[in-house]
Amino acid sequence: MPTAPPPSRDVALETRVFWERFKKEITAALIIVLLAVIGFTGYRFYSDRRAASASASLASAKSAQEYQQVIARYPNTPAAADAYLLLAEAQRSEKKFAEANATLQTFIAKYPQHELVSTARMAMAANLESMGKTDEALAMYQQIASAYPNSFNAPLALLSQVHILKAKNRNDDARRVCETILTQYRTSFWAGEAMQQLRLIKPISSPAPGPTQTATAPPLLARPPAPAPPPAPQAPPSPKKP
Repeated sequence: MPTAPPPSRDVALETRVFWERFKKEITAALIIVLLAVIGFTGYRFYSDRRAASASASLASAKSAQEYQQVIARYPNTPAAADAYLLLAEAQRSEKKFAEANATLQTFIAKYPQHELVSTARMAMAANLESMGKTDEALAMYQQIASAYPNSFNAPLALLSQVHILKAKNRNDDARRVCETILTQYRTSFWAGEAMQQLRLIKPISSPAPGPTQTATAPPLLARPPAPAPPPAPQAPPSPKKP
């Protein structure tokens, strides 16, 4: 028995019906996409021009005041991040170590994922060392070496600890830090520096005997003392006269 052929579909008619049913929704979606593309393109154009202007201003800046102007006019730009570091360096050159550390701390807070965060912390530790706060500087060097073990500042932070420890006569601790550098960075430039510092550390030596001190033999090897002579017999008492 022959089967009936399927009913033919008019694609053009179905498309027109679909358009008539969802014309408003489709038009609204297209407008939204178009506005998003225009907005993104405009934002990228504005950001690129702003970043270029910030880079040009930073390139012409030479003083601390000009670096501050770049930070104020172009916040949240790569040039502003670099301006923080250059401002801190300018403050350090003027012996304003506390102000430089405040600038570096602001940089770290605003750009925690920046690739030069460990460098900023190293600069802060060096400023603390310049202010005579060696204990705080030593603690910061230890934090840098622990928090950024794979950064290029990690071996420098370890070597900086050695200089402070030697100044504090903590030669054993300084020797251990040098051995850590030799173990972790044995094929680098820093291994040679650590070896040189290790040679300069005085070995632990026992104090030399003074002029009044004499060497004594161990108890088991010493000659036994000579026996004491027997006591002399006492004379009998003389009789008393009447």
